[in-house]
Amino acid sequence: MTKKRYFLTVLILGSLTALGPFSIDMYLPGFPAIAKSLHTTTAQVSLSLSSFFIGLAAGQLLYGPLLDRFGRKKPLYVGLVLYIIASAGCFFSTGIETLILLRFIQAIGSCAAGVASMAMVRDIFPLKDNAKIFALLILILGASPMLAPTIGGYVTVVWGWHEIFVILGIMALLILLAVILFLPESYKADPTYSLKPAPIINSFLQVIKEPQFYTYAFAGAFAFCGLFVYVSASPIVFMEVFKVSAKVYGWIFATLSVGFIGSSQVNNLLLKKYKSEQIIWVSMGVQVVTALLFFIGSWYNWYGLYSTIGMIFILLCCVGTTSPNASALSLAPFEKNAGTASALLGALQLGLGALATLGISMFNSHSAVPMAAIMESTAIIGLLILLTGRRRIKNKVDVSGAGAVMAH
Repeated sequence: MTKKRYFLTVLILGSLTALGPFSIDMYLPGFPAIAKSLHTTTAQVSLSLSSFFIGLAAGQLLYGPLLDRFGRKKPLYVGLVLYIIASAGCFFSTGIETLILLRFIQAIGSCAAGVASMAMVRDIFPLKDNAKIFALLILILGASPMLAPTIGGYVTVVWGWHEIFVILGIMALLILLAVILFLPESYKADPTYSLKPAPIINSFLQVIKEPQFYTYAFAGAFAFCGLFVYVSASPIVFMEVFKVSAKVYGWIFATLSVGFIGSSQVNNLLLKKYKSEQIIWVSMGVQVVTALLFFIGSWYNWYGLYSTIGMIFILLCCVGTTSPNASALSLAPFEKNAGTASALLGALQLGLGALATLGISMFNSHSAVPMAAIMESTAIIGLLILLTGRRRIKNKVDVSGAGAVMAH
């Protein structure tokens, strides 16, 4: 593969990986404008984010078998076309119920991009280069929470929230054209691969019965809920409670993303000295204590804008440290069915995250209390699962020296 072809392939795969996160982050600054336009509340608008997370979770389990049965590109074409159609529907939405449904469909479409890109890395590049390619994809992925809300904030102010979905639709169209013209089919369709529910469900059941998987997958997923709750509640907290503009909110979101992305990179340095299990214990303990202080301070109105940003920054650092280690430990027991385990892990993270964000819509509260309360609750549940589940692990597979694992 020539250098030019190598760069172009990585760029396309990175764009596929970033489509989902861009779809989440870019419209967040438009929450108040959407609420006003559709005659509803910002809390109700957050349901469209919850439905997107649910769609991503469902898509994790849907596309794995389809990509193995029909090859990589055909399901990817279907997903991207579905995404473009749903984006157009979001642009013309006149009611919150319609937007919630279309965001679910949009998520199903974008999930094809994320799952296919991970599979194609393993198909196209030599195994020894996979870690390097995944690191490049994570770097592109990390740009999303920094760029998308800032761009979304400016678009909302200058043109309006509808135009955000025009931009997302155009992005997907350009990615689709790039896939058609420049990305090779990397996996031959396998007509013998069964799409019957029974064998697929059985393979997932075999994974979830493994104590090391369910302990670290569920503990990590509940800790990861903190990120989803923050994303869902941050438009309410910053733009309604602290009255910052859509532009300023975009910059705050980008700044806080440094905590999550930076801590995940610091984790690689920590792994040179400490085991993944040691890092998880400390990180989840700090997360529980910080979330408790955040809740108490929010309840008594101790925190201003900068104090709130500081507390959230620490919490996101904890999530960024816990997540890769929990993922690595949960996937460690699997060799043959690592793809199934990875898909199930992604579905758990997104599914529990979606449920946690539903709590935000239930509280039409103009304070940070609901966000802090849910962050604390999920952190405690995660730590309790870790405490009780580790006793059931009889033959623990160690991952000493393992780096970040990205679920897809």
